[in-house]
Amino acid sequence: MTMGTSTQAYGEPWYWDNRYANESGPFDWYQKYASLAPLVNLYTPRHNHPRILVVGCGNSAFSEGMVDDGYEDVVNVDISSVVIEAMRKKYFNRPQLKYIQMDVRDMSAFQTGSFGAVIDKGTLDSILCGNNSRQNAAKMLDEVWRVLINKGVYILVTYGAPVYRLHLLRESCLWRIKLHVIEKLLSEGASEHPMWELTNPVPLDDYGNSVEATLGKNPDVHYIYVCTKVGEVNFLFCFTLSSP
Repeated sequence: MTMGTSTQAYGEPWYWDNRYANESGPFDWYQKYASLAPLVNLYTPRHNHPRILVVGCGNSAFSEGMVDDGYEDVVNVDISSVVIEAMRKKYFNRPQLKYIQMDVRDMSAFQTGSFGAVIDKGTLDSILCGNNSRQNAAKMLDEVWRVLINKGVYILVTYGAPVYRLHLLRESCLWRIKLHVIEKLLSEGASEHPMWELTNPVPLDDYGNSVEATLGKNPDVHYIYVCTKVGEVNFLFCFTLSSP
C-alpha cells in the first residue's frame, strides 16, 4: 500500500483510479496464485468446471494463473474503471477471463447463485479501512453470499486474525468456516519448511483463541477463511439480519 496515503482512501474509487493510472506492472496483494493454488484446487476442483468470481481484482496476475492452471471461467470485478479497461485490453485474447467494472457492495448485475467460488485477496480489508467500514463490509458479504451457489465457497485472504474477522463473518450471513494460514513471505521463497501446512485447517474455536495456542502469539501469516454457503433457506435469515 502506498506510503503517506490515508487508509480511508482505500474505500474510494478515485484512489484506485489514480493508483492504476500510474502503476506500470501487475501487482498481487498478499499472495500470488502459485502460493495459493493447492488451496484453491482443494476447495474448487477444476474437474467441476466452476465459475469463479475474483472481487477487487486490480491488475493482479492471479486470475491469469488460474486460467493457466486449467480454470475455464474466471470473472473479475473491480471498482476502478481504469484498471478494468486496462485488463480487458491486456487479456482480449483470453476468453476464459472476463473483466467488469463493479462495486462489490452491489453486484445486482449477477443473478443469485451465479458462482461456485468467490476469491478475495484484500478487498474486504480495503473496505474495512474506509468510511462506514462495518456497514460497507456487511453489504459486501451479503452480496458475496447471494451470488454463490449452495455450498459454494468464499475464499478470503486477509491480514485479519480470527479475533477481528470471525465475528464480522458470522454476523453477516450463515457460513461454515474453516481457517488456513500461509506465511507472508512464503511466496518469496523465505521458508522451505512452513510453520503450518497450507491445506491443513487450523483448529478453530468460537472465538479464535485456539489459533494462538496452535501458532503462537502474532504469527507472521496471512489468514485464509474458507467460508461455505450453508443453504438457500438462510438467504431470508441473512436478509433479515442486514435489513434496517
